[in-house]
Amino acid sequence: MDTFFLSHGSPTLSIDESLPARPFLRSWQSKVLQAVPRAILVVSGHWETAVPTVNVINGTNKTIYDFYGFPKPMYQLKYPAPGAPNLAKRVKELLEQAGFGRVKEDKTRGLDHGAWVPLMLMYPEANIPVCQLSVQTDRDGTYHYNMGKALAPLRDEGILIVGSGNATHNLRTMGPDGGPIAKWALDFDTWLKDSLLDGRYDDVNHYEEKSPSGKMAHPWPDHFYPLHVAMGAAGEKARAELIHHSWTNCTISYASYRFTT
Repeated sequence: MDTFFLSHGSPTLSIDESLPARPFLRSWQSKVLQAVPRAILVVSGHWETAVPTVNVINGTNKTIYDFYGFPKPMYQLKYPAPGAPNLAKRVKELLEQAGFGRVKEDKTRGLDHGAWVPLMLMYPEANIPVCQLSVQTDRDGTYHYNMGKALAPLRDEGILIVGSGNATHNLRTMGPDGGPIAKWALDFDTWLKDSLLDGRYDDVNHYEEKSPSGKMAHPWPDHFYPLHVAMGAAGEKARAELIHHSWTNCTISYASYRFTT
């Protein structure tokens, strides 16, 4: 399995037909990944914990509405994907063997919108088991890259690893749709694309020092660390490919990447 980083943008991706990321995600099975994964591991920017944690769900994942003030129909959407308890145990095993300490199990948490919003477009049948893994925002990019390296064996076990966050994520700087892209956002997004396509993964791990406007693009790293996990899981010799690119609100990049060994 290739690994992927998806920019999921606003929760309105779930209902807004005008967003160009919707047709991209809807074409997933026909144009992006035709192989059917045995299960899906999602590393979402919307689950932050002190130590690595997996959701161990026997039965159906509940749909978490972790957003506020949006249209009522969004709170009626359901994504009843099965849990993936065996995958969760395998993730825990791999991380602990790699020296990440004790990995916690959460037996009640379902899927946050960083997971279910893109998945409802990619796999609308909701018939593939899904497990989530948290990020640790007090750690750095290299830590999450190494987390991905520890999870690399899952690719040979039929597991699709998806990092779900955003290429740029500064919600305080958003502008109107159709407005010009902010220079700092364009600079960072271009630097990220060039770094990934050139294989300069260590620069991406140290984006705070290496990138232009890194702190503006990610004042908090929660939505960027999922990329590091996906990148690490693909391996040092992996080739990055930009598979979608669009903008909303002047500063929100939907740049999404595939990592192929």
